[in-house]
Amino acid sequence: MTEPQIAIEQAGFGQTSRKDAWWVQPLLVFCGLSSFIIYSTWAAFQGDNYYWGPYLSPFYSPEIFGDSPHSLFGPKPLWYPSWLPWSPAFLILWAPGGFRLTCYYYRGAYYKAFWADPPSCAVGEPRKNYCGENSFPLIVQNIHRYFLYLALIFLVLLGYDAWNACWFYNPNNGENEFGMGIGTLVLILNWVLLSGYTLGCHSLRHLVGGRLDQISQCMFKLKAYEGASCLNKRHMLYAWMSLSSVGFSDLYVRLCAMGIWSDWRIF
Repeated sequence: MTEPQIAIEQAGFGQTSRKDAWWVQPLLVFCGLSSFIIYSTWAAFQGDNYYWGPYLSPFYSPEIFGDSPHSLFGPKPLWYPSWLPWSPAFLILWAPGGFRLTCYYYRGAYYKAFWADPPSCAVGEPRKNYCGENSFPLIVQNIHRYFLYLALIFLVLLGYDAWNACWFYNPNNGENEFGMGIGTLVLILNWVLLSGYTLGCHSLRHLVGGRLDQISQCMFKLKAYEGASCLNKRHMLYAWMSLSSVGFSDLYVRLCAMGIWSDWRIF
């Protein structure tokens, strides 16, 4: 008995039987990511007003070379080409940027919002063929697992920045004293949200929970996997909240450095 052949006709771009406002979410994603990309690019090119007292913008952390007291190895190196624009952010932003660009959640979000691939579930897309991520350039997305290792290092460094933000210089005795300002809380909250986003990464779940047929055989791996899975349930929420907190942290430090905002010392 021959099986019947069913012809499947692909819907045209934007065609769908959905009755809901399916276009709202990709539109919000487009506006949100575009705003962050524009602001972060502008902030990175400034190369100034990225620190104030014990506060260091996360866009510039770690400051490998620079003119602030937070610089690890002093000012701009002599080997840096003079014809290239200079900013300490250029040396480090590629790492956290690459982690987010290749993130499993963000892929699905910006594929829909920027490439309409597809515009939304069950909505016709502008192309006829499906190539997936098995060929260049999208096959490069598989390096996300390696960016994860860098993101974990950055998480430690940003935690150290949050700790440094608790120490304020006292001109009366010439020493740093423990304290708390609004900027301290901003940087601590940013680190907490980035931790929730990074530690809930899909690749981290595989890293801590893989390689065993029965994960219950190793209690440490089981607890680590359960912790990552718990955060992963809110991965989209942490992705957006941490993205917003990174941008706001830079804005807060920048406006304090420019004298537009005054940092209020809690104690």
